[in-house]
Amino acid sequence: MDLGLNETQQMLKNSAQEFLESECTDTYVREMEEDERGYTPEIWSKIAEQGWLGLIIPEKYGGVELQFQDLTVLLEEMGRYMLPGPYFSTVILGGMSIMDAGTEEQKEEYLPRIAEGQIITTLALTEPSARWDAGGIELTAKKTGNQYILDGTKLFVPNANVSDYMVVVARTGQNEKDISLFIVPSSSDGITMTDLKTIASDKQSEVVFEKVNVPESSLMGTINQGWNTIQKVLQWGAIGKCAEMSGGGQSVLDMTVEYAKQRTQFGRPIGSFQAIQHHCANMATDVEGSKFITYQAAWRLSEGLPAEREVAMAKAWVSEAYRRVCALGHQSHGAIGFTKEHNMQLYSRRAKAAEIIFGDSDFHLEKVAENIGL
Repeated sequence: MDLGLNETQQMLKNSAQEFLESECTDTYVREMEEDERGYTPEIWSKIAEQGWLGLIIPEKYGGVELQFQDLTVLLEEMGRYMLPGPYFSTVILGGMSIMDAGTEEQKEEYLPRIAEGQIITTLALTEPSARWDAGGIELTAKKTGNQYILDGTKLFVPNANVSDYMVVVARTGQNEKDISLFIVPSSSDGITMTDLKTIASDKQSEVVFEKVNVPESSLMGTINQGWNTIQKVLQWGAIGKCAEMSGGGQSVLDMTVEYAKQRTQFGRPIGSFQAIQHHCANMATDVEGSKFITYQAAWRLSEGLPAEREVAMAKAWVSEAYRRVCALGHQSHGAIGFTKEHNMQLYSRRAKAAEIIFGDSDFHLEKVAENIGL
């Protein structure tokens, strides 16, 4: 297992840095926090032109057919530059769900359109219970003739406000894991969305389904077998967020080192003081550790190997490491780092949001303990 970047990954990393440095400026990030959509169609079209939307979609569906490990390299750079918009929800949450559970007809209908940037997708999973297990799914899908009727509420659905389709996780039986997946147009009658205010100023919604009729053809895969796919999506999502956090941590470290070189106190740069040097060293250790534990889990997922323990270890470690990096960044910057005008707060708010999504550190540490028999 080589955790270094291969030639393809290095080229992807370099091209991503060049593109994002030009297109995803601090000004753009701040503007999109206030924009009701959270992205611009112009940037979305340029992302599609880069081939990023089809990065891991098979070639026969119009994609590039790279591996999940390659995608994490791209997500790391997106985290470094805080790219706003529905990329994560479309490619990982919606797209990879369809790739794993969709019928051949569904793959042919949706995957080429995702790769070309024609549609935006998301995953409607979490509910007011805020649970990440199958027992937390209460939205029901009841079959009536050749249709299903969806009733229930989904909470914190990312980018639902701009989505064209949602992969909806619904209960279709009495057993805990009798869960099925449905592809549902976001504009369907009976769907009501309410925008939520979040710490990261990203776009999440409460989505209420009230007797929403969907055709039988919207069922993804086999009835009552959807939870197998969701378990995979939760692993992909967790490692995708770890990659974004690793990139964000690298940016905070770079920002802090540069500030320590320029800011003078008592007649010399603060970077010459041992206390600041220790802070930067601890930050660098956390950033590098985050990258390698993320790469390891991403590699196992790409190879189709069991990765439950590695994913849980990565999400638990990186969530806390990113929080530590941001805390030391604020401490090293002093008062200026706590102002809204400074970029530190942009990363700190995203760190808190990423820490919670797909399960926080305590949730994943329990998974690790269970995995090793404690």
